[in-house]
Order: sequence, then C-alpha cells, then structure tokens
Amino acid sequence: MRNFKIYLVVFVCLIANKMLSQESFEGRAKEIASKIDAVVKEEKKELKVEVEAVNEQLAEGKLTNEEADEKKKVLAESRANAIETKVAKLEEELHVLVQEKVDGKIQNIDTSKTITIHFSKDYFSNKKRSNGEKRTTSQFVFAFGVNNLITNEQIAHSDFKYWKSHFYEWGFTYNTRVLKEDNLLHFKYGMSLMYNNIRSTDSRYFVKNGAQTDLVASSVHLDESRFRNVYVMVPLHLEFDFTKKEIRDEANYFKTHKSLRVGFGGYAGFRVKSKQILCFDDASGNGVEQKTKGNYNVNDFNYGLSTYVGYRATSVYLKYDLKPLFENNPVDQNNISLGLRFDFN
Repeated sequence: MRNFKIYLVVFVCLIANKMLSQESFEGRAKEIASKIDAVVKEEKKELKVEVEAVNEQLAEGKLTNEEADEKKKVLAESRANAIETKVAKLEEELHVLVQEKVDGKIQNIDTSKTITIHFSKDYFSNKKRSNGEKRTTSQFVFAFGVNNLITNEQIAHSDFKYWKSHFYEWGFTYNTRVLKEDNLLHFKYGMSLMYNNIRSTDSRYFVKNGAQTDLVASSVHLDESRFRNVYVMVPLHLEFDFTKKEIRDEANYFKTHKSLRVGFGGYAGFRVKSKQILCFDDASGNGVEQKTKGNYNVNDFNYGLSTYVGYRATSVYLKYDLKPLFENNPVDQNNISLGLRFDFN
C-alpha cells in the first residue's frame, strides 16, 4: 500500500509538471529541442547500421576500399540531408512559438496554479540528501537568430537581407564549477553544429571565379537566393552564474541556471559543407528550386568570439567569426550573428 502511494504521488507530480511546462515558452522550446535531439540520435543510429553493413561487404570482398569509402560518404550525406530536412520543420515550429511569445499569446506560468505536495518523513527516511547538482553538469544547447556579413568593418548597407538571413546552432555542453565551494565561475565546453544562412539582395548570387568568389546579378528575378555554410564547432566559455548557493544543515547546496548568467569565450572548428539555393520561375512560369553544393572558396577552418547574457535557460547570444568567410577575396567579409540561446539542463 505504501509503495502504491509513492507511485501515485510521483504520477501526479509528473502530470502536473507536464501541464504547467506546456503553458510556458521555455517548456515548449525545450520540447522542440528534445525532438531535435531525438531526430539526430535516430539518424546517427541508422547511419551506424548502414556503415556496418558496408564494412561487412568490404570484409567479404564484395567491395574495394575505394568503393566502400564512396558508399559511406553517400550514406553520410543522405543522413545529413535527412537531419537537415527534419530539423527545418522543427525550426519552423520554433519560429511560430517565438512569434506567439512576441504577440503575447504565451503567458508566464501563473504561480497560483503551482501544485505543492508535502511528503512525510516516512516516505524518504532511507534516502540520502542531495548536495545540489554535481560539480559538472550537461546541457542541450539550441540557438537561432539573425545573421549577416561585416564588410569593410561595417554592417551598414549590407548586400544581404538583415531579417531574412538566419543562423541556427544546436549541440551539447558540459558545465564545470571551477571552485569547489563557490558557485560564481564555471567553465563551459562542448560541441555544436552551426548553420549560417545569408540571403542576398537585388536578385544576386555567388559565383566561383577562380580563387575568388563574386556576388553577381542574376539574369532572371530570384525569389530567393540563400547561401548556407554548416560547421562543426567546439565552443569554450567562462560563465559567471549568479545563482546563490543554499546553506542547509551547515552544508552548501549548489544549483545552476537559476539566475542571471554571463558567458565570454569563443569557438573553433571546421566547415562541413556549403550550399547555394536559388528559387525562380522559368520561361514557362514554373517554379524552380536550384541547389548547388561546392566549396565556393569558403575557408575550411573557422574560429571566432562569442558572448551571451541571460536569465535561467534563456540568453541573448552574440558571435563573430574572426576568420573571413572566403579565402582569397580582396575584401574580407566576416560573419556576425545575434539571437537567442537556450541551455537546457
């Protein structure tokens, strides 16, 4: 009977928390982030199975090393495209969610609806007390916002649309408290996948011209001209977390992401792929979407500076590439991004 009461209480808590979290912006954003995480894990799992099948064919002599490498490359690209397609739908959900927040359709949780359940000492008399969070915790990170290129050390009069050029970033981080008995300073590190998209103005698009890459005018009207670069990055930050420690029974209890947070640092990594997407109408009036992959003389290695400031899980996020986008163009153009960042424990 006692066990049944415990299960019933836990069940009520889960249902209550679920109902409340769905009402909040942070809860719904976290749900979308979880979906993105699930998509990536599932596609990686399927890719692992496919690669193992190729390795078996290689071991049986049915494929040469070159054929096996090429087949693995095709499989990896296919799964990457699948992730990109599925994540794009979830990104649209997030756009709608943000717009609802801006329009005031999503309100903060009413504290009058908070459900409090009191447990008797008998329930947990044999349980050890927790000393707050572990010294090292992990988070799922998702960020999005506007993106552009700084040209001649200025962003004014840009060749790229300000509000329609976007960036997305998702990944995982570890957060380690630097001092054992002080909660202020943390070292944050991990791995992220960054998508930088820029949309040019005036029906222009990029053309590779030898060692340089030029932005040229199109002979037809372009409904969309988007240039996307995808990077694998390792971000490193020093984070100041102003969450106060609690003292209970002469013991220190530490929590993170419960108050104001400020982070300073940077990132470094490599380019995974570049793609240009052009949308226009042909001579017959039919809509055409043209996707072209290539390196476009984009620097394969990238690094930059980043900072964020926020409260709890949500932060305003700024990052700037110190490495120019293109390798040998006469004028350096550096990517800059500004948006929202979510660190979900």
